[in-house]
Amino acid sequence: MSLGFYISVPFCRTKCSYCNFASAVFSRAVFDRYVDRLCADIENAPRVAAEMGGQMERAVDSIYLGGGTPTVLETAQLERVFAAVRRQFDVSPAAEATVECAPGTLTPAMIESLLRCGVNRVSLGVQSFVDEEAAAVGRLHKRGTVLEDIARLQAAGITNINIDLIAGLPHQTAESWGVSLGEAIATGVPHVSVYMLEVDDDSRLGRELLAGGTRYHAHFVPDEEAMADFYLVACERLNSAGVAQYEISNFAREGFESLHNLKYWTRRPYLGFGLDAHSMLASVTSYSEAVRFASADLLEQYMIGSRSRRTTVSVQEALEESFFLGLRLTRGVSLAELSAKFGDEALGPARTATAELIRDGLMEQRGEFVCLTPRGRLLSNEVFERFVLVDEIAR
Repeated sequence: MSLGFYISVPFCRTKCSYCNFASAVFSRAVFDRYVDRLCADIENAPRVAAEMGGQMERAVDSIYLGGGTPTVLETAQLERVFAAVRRQFDVSPAAEATVECAPGTLTPAMIESLLRCGVNRVSLGVQSFVDEEAAAVGRLHKRGTVLEDIARLQAAGITNINIDLIAGLPHQTAESWGVSLGEAIATGVPHVSVYMLEVDDDSRLGRELLAGGTRYHAHFVPDEEAMADFYLVACERLNSAGVAQYEISNFAREGFESLHNLKYWTRRPYLGFGLDAHSMLASVTSYSEAVRFASADLLEQYMIGSRSRRTTVSVQEALEESFFLGLRLTRGVSLAELSAKFGDEALGPARTATAELIRDGLMEQRGEFVCLTPRGRLLSNEVFERFVLVDEIAR
C-alpha cells in the first residue's frame, strides 16, 4: 500500500497567538542544519521503520509539507528536501504534493521552485479575510495579499488550492464570518478547511482565555455558542456553493478531497519526518495491528537525533481508531467492512454504542454505513469517547 509523507518545517515569520503547534521563530542559521537532518532522516527511513517493527513500502502517492511555514525556507533548501524523497522512494507521477504557505511568502521565485519540486497543491493559512481579525492574532497578511497569491498560483498552473479559516477569532462576528466565507467561495478555490478556535494551554491566546485575561484580544473572542453557530453557517454556505463537506473540518469540490489527510482518517500508512512528526505503519508482528512512532517535539532534541517515541496498536485499539477516525468523514464507516476485518463478535460493543447514539440523534445509519449527524459533528469528541469507553469495558 502506497505511503503518505508528512514533512514538518517548524519555522515561522511570527508565532500566531492561537497556534498550539510545535513551531516558532528561529534564526535562518538553523534552517540549513534542519534540512540536513530532514534529508538524513528520509535516507534512513527504511532502517528506522525496521527498528520500530513496521512494514514499509517504497511507493509514495502523497507528500505534505506543513509546519510552521515551509515557504520561509530558501528555494534551494526546499528543493533539497524533495530531491531526498525522490532519491529514496518511488514517488508516483500522479502523487498529490502539498505545501502549506503563509500568504505573502509566495514570491515568484518560490512559486517556480514549487513547480520544480512537483508541488501541485497549496494550502494557504488565511484564517480570516477580515484584516482586523487577522492582525489581532498575529497574521502578517491582508485580504489583498491572499487574493494576489491565489491569482499567481492559478496563473502558474497550481489550481488545487486550500484555504484555512478559523471560527472564533478575536473580534469575529456573524457578519464578519460571513465576509470570510463569502470571500473564500468567491475565489473559486476547490478546498476549504474550517477549524473552530482551540482553547487550551498550548497557545498564548488559549492560556489567556483560560485565565480570564485580556491580552492577545482574548476578551474579544466569541463564546462557544457563537463559534458553533459560525461552524453551522459555514457548513450550509459551503455546501450550497458546491464545496461539499466530506470531513468534520474539510470541504471540497468533487475530486479535490485531500488525498493525504484521507490517509489519516482511513488508517492508511504514512511516515512523518521532522520536528514532532508522527508515523503509522502496519506491524510486522502478529500481536499488534500497527505501530506508531513520533520524533522529538523539542528542536534541540530533534537536532541531536533523539530516538523516536514508539507505541504499538493492538487489534482492539485499531478497531477503536477505525471508529473515531473514520467517523470524522461525512460518509462515516462501513460496519460490513469493519466486521470483515475485525470479526462480528468484536463489533458487538460498538454496535451497541452506535444504536444508542442513533437514538440520541448524534449518529444515523445509511445502508451499511453509520455516520455523524450535524449535531453529532458539533459533539464529535463526546461521540468518539463512547466507542473507546465501551470497548474498554468489553476487554
